[in-house]
Amino acid sequence: MASEEELVARLRAQDQRAITLLYRNYSAALYGVILRIVKQEELAEDVLQESFLKIWSAFASYDEQKGRLFTWMLNISRNLAIDKIRSKQYRVGSKTQPMENTVTHHMVSGDEIKPDHIGLQEMTEQLNPDQKVIIDLMYFNGFTQSEVAEELNIPLGTVKTRARMAIKFLSKLIK
Repeated sequence: MASEEELVARLRAQDQRAITLLYRNYSAALYGVILRIVKQEELAEDVLQESFLKIWSAFASYDEQKGRLFTWMLNISRNLAIDKIRSKQYRVGSKTQPMENTVTHHMVSGDEIKPDHIGLQEMTEQLNPDQKVIIDLMYFNGFTQSEVAEELNIPLGTVKTRARMAIKFLSKLIK
């Protein structure tokens, strides 16, 4: 395996074999992060491909003084995944999922229907995207506030504020 410095130098020289090495070394880790955000394997694969295209085309903007290569690539991948789940196309597509896929998913994953979830997910569609992603991660995916902060790479205080504002908004809808 090439050192990070050597890999960066080869990528700066636009050595196309270097992108293959980069993919081999980092794709599994990036895919895991993307899949955790988008929750669909096919979509995660698409976002991973978009990520590597963006990494290749924007490599001139990478500054090793500001951080490690993996961190830079992780931020690109994470941001593309978040953009994807915030997109109108994704939201519409996830609402029109065939019924048999939904039932199969619940049967395979062992989830049970929770009465306190009924209708709440639809209400969260009215939140702004920043609040919605936090509520989705915390309430529907079981993340702690600290895990959300780490996953989205934002300060814990920001997570707490957005969650509090979202809960306040949702409580007005329920009343």
